[in-house]
Amino acid sequence: MPTGNLSVTTFVIASIIKIAIVLWVLLTAVAYTVWLERKVVGHIQNRWGPTRVGPFGLLQPLADGLKFIFKEDLTPPYVHKFLYILAPMLALSMSLIAICLIPFGNSVNIAGMNIPLQITDTNIALLIILGITSIAVYGVALAGWSSNSKYSLLGGLRASAQMISYEVALGLSLVGVLILCGTFSLHGIVEAQTGTWFGFIPKWNIFKGQFIAFFIYIMAAYAETNRIPFDLPEAETELVAGYHTEYSSMKFAMFFMAEYSNMVTVACLASILFLGGWTGPVFGPPILHALLPIFWFALRVLFFIFVYIWVRGTLPRFRYDQLMSFAWKFLLPLAIANVMITALVVALRS
Repeated sequence: MPTGNLSVTTFVIASIIKIAIVLWVLLTAVAYTVWLERKVVGHIQNRWGPTRVGPFGLLQPLADGLKFIFKEDLTPPYVHKFLYILAPMLALSMSLIAICLIPFGNSVNIAGMNIPLQITDTNIALLIILGITSIAVYGVALAGWSSNSKYSLLGGLRASAQMISYEVALGLSLVGVLILCGTFSLHGIVEAQTGTWFGFIPKWNIFKGQFIAFFIYIMAAYAETNRIPFDLPEAETELVAGYHTEYSSMKFAMFFMAEYSNMVTVACLASILFLGGWTGPVFGPPILHALLPIFWFALRVLFFIFVYIWVRGTLPRFRYDQLMSFAWKFLLPLAIANVMITALVVALRS
């Protein structure tokens, strides 16, 4: 924290600017992730995707946003109105808050002040993110219950059971990384992955024996964000649209904004925890030294989002019993075994 009135004022202004930039980038990324998904899945299925609104359909997210804003907002009778309105706000706000703890790079020096490329930094950032994302399940559960619809209620119950089940495996998949890095700080985890072996193999956690943890994390993250093949809470053939069946207009859009924001958060965490975050070759003038880490980080995040979309266009949906069995009978024992083996290897090395 800077000292002196001028430094404190500058620090506050820099923080406000960072918040505005991160929110703008995140919400823009959410909108264009929808566009990218429609284009990629369209090409996978041998069709074009959006083409009419703007070149290559690039203005389609803007058109969709305007449609949701001006669309009539209907509230069904007999809903629990307070919780019905609170649910989408809770889901979206938790997904936006989580991104505040993600570092997008190391730091930049502006006007003599060292500004970290992160809204807020704490040495327990990973724990806070896990806690925030856990609260998001209440938005889904409350949406299903408050809608006073059996389809919505079943979707909400499915989502709650699914998210709680896969959170166990997801949390355990990170224990191996924490044992290797020795810190909950996301900056510290990235710093522990700097350097290379033999001059060309990066010292990323996935190459330090955490490839099983990486697999568990990706599977659990897919289920946490209700994405195919784990989108049972939104099974159209069974539950109409699941927990958001009774929602319309911007309240409906907020659930999807939360889902895609969570996709970005999951991709950011995967890049930081397993693929070295923003580490990569840096060269050229000082401006490139500041921008290249952000580029490497964004490239990894984009790769994970592309894999999300690729899986959606490739795999069918699980049955619900298969979904729960996969969590408790396969991922959970595998995660526990990974923790035990990692702890044993680290203990033997020390």
